[in-house]
Amino acid sequence: MNWHEMPLNFNASPLQVCIYGAPVLRRKSVEVSAITPELREFARRMIATMHRDRGIGLAAPQVGRSIRVIAIHTRSDDGVFRPNASPGERLLEPLMPVILVNPRVVPITETTGVYEEGCLSVPGIHADVVRPTGVILEAMTLDGESFRIECTGLLARCLQHEIDHLDGVLFVDRISEDDARRIAPGLRALKKRARRERLLRTA
Repeated sequence: MNWHEMPLNFNASPLQVCIYGAPVLRRKSVEVSAITPELREFARRMIATMHRDRGIGLAAPQVGRSIRVIAIHTRSDDGVFRPNASPGERLLEPLMPVILVNPRVVPITETTGVYEEGCLSVPGIHADVVRPTGVILEAMTLDGESFRIECTGLLARCLQHEIDHLDGVLFVDRISEDDARRIAPGLRALKKRARRERLLRTA
């Protein structure tokens, strides 16, 4: 399998992250039809943005593009695999940060897990989300090669979170009613912030 190198120490300009309330976050993204130099440069800027904001994942709609591209970096600092790491973790983590083009996941187990999630587009807000613990990932590399592999652990959760973005779904859409009531004031404040930012850009 070929992987287009995405080094950590490259020069790329970070992008502006769209905040909750921005219309682009609710649009369904379109598939990428061709791997172009422009797409590779955009991918580098996505990774620069993810690292600037200390995220472990980023989807193209979060930086204003409704295309099916995500960046992932769930590798632990020590580089040690967790016990019973999945084939996907063993393949992808040593290569991280990675860009996945036209990704999709299919749950492979009825087992679910609860984990507190946050999002660069929903800053300051966290809540528990229930998701399948294992998925099959189908995606394409920046070299245009398609692959299919089993993923579990934090990688599986991050993939589901980021691919949700490609369908206009945010993690706050998947939380309990109690948590939804708890975070409602924060979401209203973010919507006002997003509205102000749009007005400033068009002024």
